[in-house]
Amino acid sequence: MDTKTLIQEAKARFSHNAAKAALYEKYSSKLIVAEQNGLWKATITLISFLATISDEEVVIIDEFNNLVKVNRQKLHKTLLEIYTNVMNEWYDEFKELENKR
Repeated sequence: MDTKTLIQEAKARFSHNAAKAALYEKYSSKLIVAEQNGLWKATITLISFLATISDEEVVIIDEFNNLVKVNRQKLHKTLLEIYTNVMNEWYDEFKELENKR
């Protein structure tokens, strides 16, 4: 391989990684929601916790480290919808990025 080809591949790889990082920033912020007097990030861990606990109301820590009593089912439903929608959008854009590569 000649030097020009190596430089082009390195630039393309850097550009691709920068685009992936931009996608991460774009979509990870969309996973944050204000609901029931708290600020929540729709993560697999939080969604799973809300799905497994059986209490109607539960006290959990929000993104600002505040204790908040929430209606478990309502928060679970909201976070699951947001997570599903955002991850599907993110995946679609990621696949477009991968196809350009």
